Amino acid sequence: MTTAEVLAPTEPPAADPARSRGGLNPLARYLLLRLALLVPMIWLLVTLVFVMMRVIGDPIQAALGGRLPADQIAQRKADAGLDRPILTQYWEYISGLVRGDFGVTLTDNRKVSDILVVNGAATLELAFWSLIVAFAVGIPLGRLAARYRDRLPDVALRLFSILVYAAPVFFVGLLLKLAFTPLGWPSSGRASTSTELTLQQVDPQTHIMIVDAFLWGEPSLIWDVLQHAMLPAIALGLLTGGVFIRLVRVNLLQTLRMDYVTAARARGVSERRVLRKHAFRNALVPVVTVMGMQIAMLLAGAILTETTFEWKGLGYALAEYLIKRDFLAVQGIVTVIALVVGVMSFLIDVIVAFVDPRVRF
Repeated sequence: MTTAEVLAPTEPPAADPARSRGGLNPLARYLLLRLALLVPMIWLLVTLVFVMMRVIGDPIQAALGGRLPADQIAQRKADAGLDRPILTQYWEYISGLVRGDFGVTLTDNRKVSDILVVNGAATLELAFWSLIVAFAVGIPLGRLAARYRDRLPDVALRLFSILVYAAPVFFVGLLLKLAFTPLGWPSSGRASTSTELTLQQVDPQTHIMIVDAFLWGEPSLIWDVLQHAMLPAIALGLLTGGVFIRLVRVNLLQTLRMDYVTAARARGVSERRVLRKHAFRNALVPVVTVMGMQIAMLLAGAILTETTFEWKGLGYALAEYLIKRDFLAVQGIVTVIALVVGVMSFLIDVIVAFVDPRVRF
């Protein structure tokens, strides 16, 4: 190499097009965009809840009218801030949400935040067990249906998925109670009375029965909690499991038509290995995407499931306060459910962005 070649100016490295647009790679840019969209989405959800609760009328009069004299009704309105201008109420509602203050119930003077902690833990536990049932039912049966396409197992599984999805969750719950209660399975509550009293002594108490049972360390308590969770989890999990069966089947069949799958078969790879190693993982990407939608379905189904099995979660509390016409409590619970759905939608988008790079562009 000559001296001139050494001293010759070198070309600058090519700029990364991904970083030249704002200095961020596509994944970071996508996540920031989704995070920016999350804020207005949550604002619209909580605003919609506020408007709906005001459209139905005076919540104090609906809950306590006829049970208290007019002067006490007026005092309750003043205490709740419902005698102020609507924009003032809206500002106090939004600022309270930011501080974590969801108000106080009208009928039992209980903080809505306490209901969200105690009953929300129960709903979270039920949703967790239901998702386990949904995955245990939906993914293996969806693979089986795709493997035996248009044959008897496939036809039977498709009919089963339609049946469990279309059947009302409370009806499935009642059938399970009729079938298993005579066999000694518990069909109401989150645990037996003695177990609940024992777990109230756990320090710290998480209000999630299975966690508290493990913290106590008594196998009989753990088994009692699991027994009580089985029937409601099956009733609610089958609803989502029916969706997963059809979703896994359809996406697996589409993936099996891809060129790389055909190439694997041409190399002599067995059909079972093609299904497990080459097609199954890619077919799960849409399942992860739909999971966010199923969270909303689980929360909606939890209202009927918790009422059927007397599972004292958010759905059970919501049904009770609706009967009492305690619309301030209803407002707080519905707001939290809306927030959970919005945040879960964001988290699912984040997971999909890591699994499938195509969503970043």
